[in-house]
Amino acid sequence: MSPAEVLLLAVAGGLGAVVRFLLDTAVSTRVHTSLPVATVGINVTGSFALGLVAGLVLAGVADPGVQAVLGTGFLGGYTTFSTASYQSVSLALSGKWAAAVVNGLGTLAVSLAAALAGLALAGALAP
Repeated sequence: MSPAEVLLLAVAGGLGAVVRFLLDTAVSTRVHTSLPVATVGINVTGSFALGLVAGLVLAGVADPGVQAVLGTGFLGGYTTFSTASYQSVSLALSGKWAAAVVNGLGTLAVSLAAALAGLALAGALAP
């Protein structure tokens, strides 16, 4: 990977983190529930987008550099499974066991399904 590609990857990661922060803040100030819906939504949409990007690269439609910059960079900064894990533990420690399980396992299951949907869409779009 060239120095320019490394720089582009770093910038994309920073942009992804900023977009995540802004979106999380916007949703969290409007939706008040024990489940961290903003984090779940971010991880699900990021998983779908990564599935789509990976599928397009696998189909030969997009260059692997796109996956590095968009997938590893932007979407790596955008998604936040460490925050989702922390939020699940925090819910459990506050006695909200059902919400903790729904958040932890639900986020994982729906994010995996979203990634598969992205891969499927890429396969359908590829020539």
